[in-house]
Amino acid sequence: MLNVPSQSFPAPSSQQRAASGGRSKVPLKQGRSLMDWIRLTKSGKDLTGLKGRLIEVTEEELRKHNKKDDCWICIRGYVYNVSPYMEYHPGGEDELMRAAGSDGTDLFDEVHRWVNYESMLKECLVGRMAIKPAVPKDYHEEKRVLNGMLPKTQVAGTLAKEGPNSPSYDWFQTDFLVTIVIYTKQKEMGLDSVIVDHQDDSFRAETLIKDYSYFIHIGLSHEVEEDFSVRVVENVGKIEIVLKKKENISWKCLGHPLEKHNLLILKKDTGLYYRKCQLVSKEDVTHDTKLFCLMLPPSTHLQVPVGHHVYLKVTITGTEIVKPYTPVSYSLFSEFKEPDLPNNKYIYFLIKIYPAGLLTPELDHLQIGDFVSVSGPEGNFKKSRLQELEDLFLVAAGTGFTPMVKILNYALSNIPSLRKLKLMFFNKTEDDIIWRNQLEKLAFKDKRFDVEYVLSAPTSEWNGKQGHISPALLSGFLKRSFEKSRVLLCICGPTPFIEQGIIVSNQFCHYKMPPLFAKVEGKGNGIKAVIVNMVDLQRLLHDLYFSKDEIHSFTA
Repeated sequence: MLNVPSQSFPAPSSQQRAASGGRSKVPLKQGRSLMDWIRLTKSGKDLTGLKGRLIEVTEEELRKHNKKDDCWICIRGYVYNVSPYMEYHPGGEDELMRAAGSDGTDLFDEVHRWVNYESMLKECLVGRMAIKPAVPKDYHEEKRVLNGMLPKTQVAGTLAKEGPNSPSYDWFQTDFLVTIVIYTKQKEMGLDSVIVDHQDDSFRAETLIKDYSYFIHIGLSHEVEEDFSVRVVENVGKIEIVLKKKENISWKCLGHPLEKHNLLILKKDTGLYYRKCQLVSKEDVTHDTKLFCLMLPPSTHLQVPVGHHVYLKVTITGTEIVKPYTPVSYSLFSEFKEPDLPNNKYIYFLIKIYPAGLLTPELDHLQIGDFVSVSGPEGNFKKSRLQELEDLFLVAAGTGFTPMVKILNYALSNIPSLRKLKLMFFNKTEDDIIWRNQLEKLAFKDKRFDVEYVLSAPTSEWNGKQGHISPALLSGFLKRSFEKSRVLLCICGPTPFIEQGIIVSNQFCHYKMPPLFAKVEGKGNGIKAVIVNMVDLQRLLHDLYFSKDEIHSFTA
């Protein structure tokens, strides 16, 4: 279940709660875009006020710098002067001021853990803390060098004190193969539960176990071929990774341990790991949305779980820009079955191109053969939520449709109890509807599936539903197949859409609709809200409103 922040976030007085159309971002002044900030950082202007000096900062000194025109913030032991950044921060000055003159690590992780602050604020670096700052419990990250400085202290990774039983591993060999076996001691493990990357002699396997990651990270003692295989024995939670030896010799040992090896770490504390993926195709889907196909390196095994997202990273004028995107299937008619060996090597993304945006034009300008860095999966949605489901309702706006694709595929192919799957798809015009032909063909092919389009700016020829999310629209949409059916509702779209949906659904609670059991699921660009077993929608909406992911992480 999504970790829901306290009710004080965003701050009650924050500009992020201003009633400007339900925006989660603060309108920036002219000349204060992200690209403008990048230009400023490249201008050579002294943004720290220290004329290039790096200093050690005591807690007493840090506390002095707590005003908008003199604001220092500590993140992971490094101190930044964020005063020059105030007018460029999409979340507004009030949000930055919450950490003014203090250690903002926990607040940063709560809101922007995926943001590459080292790159964004590099020219604002004042120095490091003179003493070890407060960091999240059990926090661990790789050593990093910033402007030539290493942190004075590094928090060593440790086995989690709470959580699942610690996994273990073993290995054995034949004349031609080396097999690494991971014993997770968990059921319901699949091929999407393990991520493998090996380059040269470095072998890295991350196994996702509930809210934790278990790492095998080894410098192999001998060379292996690029291609390998992964097998999962689901009923016992055993994972086998089979490597091919380059030379037919007996290994005396598997290799030497590298960072995080044989550690079980909270997923939120592991940091993002990227691999470079090659663009192999780019197809027009609508007038402004394209289907990108990226090929994983041959030495990588990565399958993104249903309802999870990844981060794409591109360097623009020397600054790393990172955004979350949810992978989709190649089409709605893709067979949603975990592939047999060899593993699937392609990841697909439906991405809307914003001409005035920063990242999407760069993605659009990529040529076939160019590379994009792709992170491992993030998110908390569990496929088990779909088991024994009878009614599934999906509400999406624009590219909020993307996380629904794999859920839709999976539910229709793998949930025998499913009676009805309905999608309410909001767009501005008919031309904006993604995969309309596929949706209608799927509805014709599978009578359990039904799709309803709602347009906010239709032409005079449009005969379908129009407007914005409203009680009237939802009242006709959210109808069970029978009175006590097991129901799940997923919502995804731009934050204004989500927030408006919350307001509407708040009103909808007073309608004569069967009461709902509610929980919040998902993260980032993944599933925005999940309602399970249709008793307390009010509580869902309250949790959803204060959910950091709904307020801050979206791409639609």
